[in-house]
Amino acid sequence: MTGGTATATGAGPTWFQRFLLPGFAFKAVVIGGGYATGRELAEFFLPSGPWGGLAAMLLAMILWSIICAATFALARALGAFDYRSFFERLLGPGWVLFEVAYVLFVTLVLAVFGAAAGEIGAAIFGWPPLAGTALLAGSIALFVTFGNASVEGLFKYVSFLLYGVYALFMVLALGSFGDEIAARFAIPVPTDGWIVGGLTYTGYNVIGAVVILPVIRHLTSQRDAVVSGLIAGPLAMAPAILFFVAMIAFYPGIIDETLPSDFMLQQLKMPLFHLLFQFMIFAALLESGAGSVHAINERVDAARRARGRAPLGRRARGGIAGALLVGCMFLADRFGLVTLIASGYRTLSWVFLAVYVVPVLTIGMARLARATRGAKDATAIEGSAQ
Repeated sequence: MTGGTATATGAGPTWFQRFLLPGFAFKAVVIGGGYATGRELAEFFLPSGPWGGLAAMLLAMILWSIICAATFALARALGAFDYRSFFERLLGPGWVLFEVAYVLFVTLVLAVFGAAAGEIGAAIFGWPPLAGTALLAGSIALFVTFGNASVEGLFKYVSFLLYGVYALFMVLALGSFGDEIAARFAIPVPTDGWIVGGLTYTGYNVIGAVVILPVIRHLTSQRDAVVSGLIAGPLAMAPAILFFVAMIAFYPGIIDETLPSDFMLQQLKMPLFHLLFQFMIFAALLESGAGSVHAINERVDAARRARGRAPLGRRARGGIAGALLVGCMFLADRFGLVTLIASGYRTLSWVFLAVYVVPVLTIGMARLARATRGAKDATAIEGSAQ
């Protein structure tokens, strides 16, 4: 089945489900622990300076849009709405390479999310790091237990919270640090490395396009797939650009901050907004973690259905999530946030470029072009027969 699905009321997919939900879901996966706290922005973009960092972010945004559009269109043409089905049809036996890389990716990102939640709990409430990590793990497990509807609702409502808080943060930052931001953008700084930074950030984050394949079952046409994919890049990068511009007020020293967001919030001296922002970060960690774990549940569910077995129940979904999250909590407790991001993400970025991005943009697009030509030929033959 390659068409859209009906809603619970029997109506067709809504405009939101067709065009905005894929972008919100993609944003949910990529925002994660490092993006939401500003740690990834400091790691991959600030070393190229204010203007170089913005150039790298725009490069990543454009590449995200192109790859999301290609992935959504190909997945819809193949009728593949989970990552295993997608890569089985794209790579044949080579799908195992992606599976191994994805399991490593999920292990790493969940550990990063756990570490970030631990840091937030310690900074705000003075909790031991493991307490914040445990709270996040339990929340993720709760949402993924109830399947697609629960996870899609999380993507939707957390997105509204996130965009609103980032917009308010930008307004407050400009009011408090506007002169410092303008002064640092005016200072000539080498922009070396911005292309590598943009490509690296693209590589390990664009995996979100296949992680969120379950939500594209709402798409009704290839036009929907292309439009929603092109929108996904700006939806995912807009909050990061707002945050990055605000961070420039404290460039270059902020590069060394473990939690740039917490550092900046302390400079604002607005305790209530500080709490709101940290709550937003926790919500962002929750939706990112839920998206990654839900993708694994959907992959297992699709494999069970293909073998004629019953769909994955709530208890099984919760059990899979719990097993993944408990293992990753120990990683989060063992290593720090900066170490996890710096040492793990760069390697996985190039792996995903090799096993996902290149095949999709070569093999996948050639296959999609042949399918499109075949559909046009069939339509022409049918028309002439009439």
